[in-house]
Amino acid sequence: MSHTEFDIQSLKGVAQDNRQVKAGYLFAALQGEHSDGRDYIDDALERGATVILSDEDVPLPETSNVVVIIDEEPRKAFSHIVAEFYKEQPKHILAVGGTNGKTSVAYFVNQLWTALGKKSFYYGTISGTMTTLPPVLMHEMLAELSEDGVTHVALEASSQGLEQYRMDGVRVNIAAFTSFSQDHLDYHISMDAYLAAKLRLFSDLLADDGVAVLNADIPEYEPLLSICQARGVRVLSYGEKGEDIKLVSRQTVENAQDIKIEIAGQSYAVSLPLVGQFQVMNALCALACVLAQDSENAEELTKLLSKLEPVPGRLQVITNGTLHAYVDYAHTPDALENVLAALRPHTKGRLLCVFGCGGDRDTTKRAVMGEIVSRLADVAIVTDDNPRSENPAAIRKEVLSQMDGKAHEIADRHEAIEFAVQQMNQNDILLVAGKGHEQGQTFDGVTHPFDDVCEVNNALRNVV
Repeated sequence: MSHTEFDIQSLKGVAQDNRQVKAGYLFAALQGEHSDGRDYIDDALERGATVILSDEDVPLPETSNVVVIIDEEPRKAFSHIVAEFYKEQPKHILAVGGTNGKTSVAYFVNQLWTALGKKSFYYGTISGTMTTLPPVLMHEMLAELSEDGVTHVALEASSQGLEQYRMDGVRVNIAAFTSFSQDHLDYHISMDAYLAAKLRLFSDLLADDGVAVLNADIPEYEPLLSICQARGVRVLSYGEKGEDIKLVSRQTVENAQDIKIEIAGQSYAVSLPLVGQFQVMNALCALACVLAQDSENAEELTKLLSKLEPVPGRLQVITNGTLHAYVDYAHTPDALENVLAALRPHTKGRLLCVFGCGGDRDTTKRAVMGEIVSRLADVAIVTDDNPRSENPAAIRKEVLSQMDGKAHEIADRHEAIEFAVQQMNQNDILLVAGKGHEQGQTFDGVTHPFDDVCEVNNALRNVV
């Protein structure tokens, strides 16, 4: 049965958690990683569900008035039903995809829109526990934002969220792609599957009259461009090879970068208050996203780039006036390599790095990250990240396997940070990587309060 055969607006609500079902609700019986929604259909019916969505038939008494919708892709169907139920969305919605840079780009776009006087909102990694919300929470949020007069929204589109159809039904009219490198192979199994999930943003979600913002300097540019051209979607490209926003030059200065860019043949000089080549690319991506619907404001927008503020926990600088440290969320090989490379030109002495790898996640990146740090940092300290259900010592052993004995191993993250700070001299720089904005550390299902920024601040304050 198609969902068009019943009146969605007659529903009292929609839910994929049986405990949230009330009289007149649609219940989506979805199979999850840890539970199967089909096991909770009876409970949902007892709670008053009048519509059941499933991928298989649901036996009901002949006298039942319950509508059963059978769909081969119930998650996708549910997202579209939820979108139709809540109806209202802000007029301008940006979704940012890619392995690294999603948070910074969406965060920067929100700043630029706000500076231009738009009523704007950002949601992503630093907003909550999930980068991309499940459908009900997503559309509740969008409807509330629309009711509050918000016209512009910047969202992050995670690969898991895209593969699970969480963003289907969101009226995306700007889609951006930042980068692609190894991550989440515990979930996607292969790099091809990982990329395929990310490409859905451009093949399936971006509106026909929308704009795709693409990084012209990465290998994935060509397949992305082909998808957009086949659909007739307008493309804006950025980077050293960018046709719409071209990076002409970049010079590192203290805690900033001076860049020159070309937009539609016009040259602009920008003092960017951010560190690292990757942050230049993130800023240019954000600029392109705003220009996609506001091309007349190029000069004003380039001036606004000089006022961008970094995302909390993204190369966040902490200093006691003598020693300088950075906290960053880098938890993939590519991100870690980029951050270390970004800090090297600013390092007159030694570059120290405290890092670890999370448990219950892609195990293949652990040795790779260890090798990167042993190669790019002068002093490496391997510690615990979020071990979750895994043995912390076993994780550290995998990280250390390619470090040729060049690392200190200190399990306790608090002690590791204190040790690193005590090793610092005046011209050294410390990077504490992996957790960024996070406020906790998870062991065996229990999350304990832990904040890298606070830990580094305290260690710098107490240094002898």
